[in-house]
Amino acid sequence: MVRHTGQPAYLQIADDLRAQIRGGSLAPGTPLPSTAKLAEQYDASLSVVKLAVGVLRTEGLVIGQQGKGVFVRDAEEPPAGGDELAELRATVEDLSRRLAKVEEQLATSTTRRSGRSSR
Repeated sequence: MVRHTGQPAYLQIADDLRAQIRGGSLAPGTPLPSTAKLAEQYDASLSVVKLAVGVLRTEGLVIGQQGKGVFVRDAEEPPAGGDELAELRATVEDLSRRLAKVEEQLATSTTRRSGRSSR
């Protein structure tokens, strides 16, 4: 499922899960599949899946319950932490977008360099 687009795999997975949450196929209160199942589904490592779920936690879309799993948060329920947490989420989203751009530029420049002949 993860494609070689220049966007980090964890962001691709987070985007897909976010779309499922917003589209209703993952309804509020629904548990996310286990990390192992998500890793298998997306053909990604456990650490990449954990990063993706971390992004969704930061955005307030999912909430972890110790020993039970990670669940889709009810959109009507205000996220814990109030304004300070919302500001942190916005900062993380901005940094994630900026990092994706840098990684894309790096991938592009690496591709260009490898296309040149060496002397």
